Amino acid sequence: MMRGRNFSGNYTNPCLTMHQPWASLLVHGIKRVEGRSWPAPIRGRLWIHAASKVPDEATIKAMEDFYREIYAVNGITDLKFPEYYPVSRLLGCVEVVGCVRGEELAHWNMVPEGVRLEGLTDFCWLCEQPQKLLIPFEMRGYQRVYNLEKKIYEAAIRGLISVEGPLPVKFPLPNLQDPFSLKPGSVSTQFFGSKASDVEESSSLGAAIAGARAAATQFTKKDENLPIVTQNSKPNAAKTGPIKRKSLRVDSMTYTNISDNKSSLPSNNEEKSTDNKYEGSSSCNQPAASLERHPGAPSKP
Repeated sequence: MMRGRNFSGNYTNPCLTMHQPWASLLVHGIKRVEGRSWPAPIRGRLWIHAASKVPDEATIKAMEDFYREIYAVNGITDLKFPEYYPVSRLLGCVEVVGCVRGEELAHWNMVPEGVRLEGLTDFCWLCEQPQKLLIPFEMRGYQRVYNLEKKIYEAAIRGLISVEGPLPVKFPLPNLQDPFSLKPGSVSTQFFGSKASDVEESSSLGAAIAGARAAATQFTKKDENLPIVTQNSKPNAAKTGPIKRKSLRVDSMTYTNISDNKSSLPSNNEEKSTDNKYEGSSSCNQPAASLERHPGAPSKP
């Protein structure tokens, strides 16, 4: 089994469970920054799994409106959003090239203005090279970053196709000799004491940002004491009920379950939460100051 690159943890083929529609937006290259209240514990390939909670139409509309507006800042007005937002599925992967603080991203003039508008959280995981699965795999997810089961990884790696986002971003490494140099604090010297670049905020952009923030509140975590999942420990799933097996707006789309017993992972590793109390969610558009922070696995020294 191929080992993924590590940054500060013993992860092999790391995966992150996210709520929809954020998960699909990331895999389709529309979302370029994954926001969390905790720094990214890895660099390199990160698999993206969609949690079991079915997104409502209002949340989807709020997030699509948000991305329409921030892309319009860079002159892109014709966005093609995913046709489906499937749940309880492994969707694809991205490359995490670095992690900076939200205030760093807001001042970082070397990236497009629209990308800077995505940085509304304490920590911003910078994502490149999205790839999606031709046929998303049914599986269950866990809290925080965890490792894909070997059989899932071996099946998924063969079904990836590259995705060209509407405005792909190559985040510049401060130190070209160090591929891990893009981490919290690494770009602070570039804007220390300077003001954030002005982005003209229209009424529609302001409304879209407000809508995105409101959408994120429904996934606010209440329990700050959830266990940390690492490569060498098994997740402790919250046993609150059976997982939902529905997806939004799916008619002819075909999915696969690569397990013979309708459960892609052993029962002691299953995600059994049907709401937002256990599943990981994207907080890309969740402001750190006004919303309760997500619990997260801090970077290991």
